[in-house]
Amino acid sequence: MSTMAIHIPLTIPSTDKASPPSALSEKEQALYDIVFEHFSVADYTLPNVDQEKAALMVDEKFWLSYECLLRYLRATKWDADEAIKRLEDTLKWRRDFGIYDTITPQHVEPEATTGKEFLFGYDTRGRPALYLCPSKQNTEESPRQVHYTVWMLERAIDLMGQVTLALMIDYAEKAKNPSISTARTVLNILQTHYPERLGLALIAHLPWLLHAFFKILMPFIDPITRLKMVFNPVITENGLFRTAVDAEAWSADINSASRVFEPEQLVQDSWNGSQPFIYSQAIYWEALVKLCEERRSRMLAVWHRMGGRVGTKEWEVKVAVRDETTNLQVGTENVLAENGKLQS
Repeated sequence: MSTMAIHIPLTIPSTDKASPPSALSEKEQALYDIVFEHFSVADYTLPNVDQEKAALMVDEKFWLSYECLLRYLRATKWDADEAIKRLEDTLKWRRDFGIYDTITPQHVEPEATTGKEFLFGYDTRGRPALYLCPSKQNTEESPRQVHYTVWMLERAIDLMGQVTLALMIDYAEKAKNPSISTARTVLNILQTHYPERLGLALIAHLPWLLHAFFKILMPFIDPITRLKMVFNPVITENGLFRTAVDAEAWSADINSASRVFEPEQLVQDSWNGSQPFIYSQAIYWEALVKLCEERRSRMLAVWHRMGGRVGTKEWEVKVAVRDETTNLQVGTENVLAENGKLQS
């Protein structure tokens, strides 16, 4: 009997691997306080912006979380003034780029019809997997292609159980690279406006002919990001591993932390997982948009209940949403059981 295909994204694991933020040193806390106080004053306005639009929107205050401020501080080597400047540059970029208005599901959907990018599953650290399939490119290079990549990145952030994502790039089926200019544009956006969002980049089935492309691109990739890139990872019946050594280590000790993906969280096609996922635009797109909108709505509601302030911890918001979801599921099961609809 054949296994039925799956056409929708997997839900966030109820036991995600998110951990509370680590405690700051006295010096780090002092620098954080400088950045926090800059953005949390009641009359704060974005500099060099029309006065009518200079006040922060609700979505921007939500974005300016405790973890967000720390990401920019670490990215600037704990230079508070530089972190403030970069945060304000990103706040302006998000407006100008159209994160809150132009880049809607309707705007980017034509880019999504072939499944060249999709979100599915989570790695062993709870990072959502964002798959990129260059062989399924369906449009000519344009700003909308970049909009789509950023839109998908924003949806990955919506679904994060923690603070980073796993990027899965599959170069099977004679895939072609984007132009160097497009690749550099996307890379610049990621490194400038999404610091510390990439947890791991797994690049599979890379033919030797395309190594030249990455050699050209490597000088533009910061050293920390380079360390997160894994070319042609090892994929076995036990899951996905960075190297053959890691796969052997896991086989010798299944409690080893060397496994990156369990088979149950990987798609079958090209990645040898156990999930028979097949991209279907008519089903997947609506399911993804609904899943992300509902989760973001829940996170915003929790954030408002916590005071709706700059500097709120993402971790606390996500834990509250997770617990609410679990309690809702338990409550539903109890009601069904009482009604005799849940079989033992």
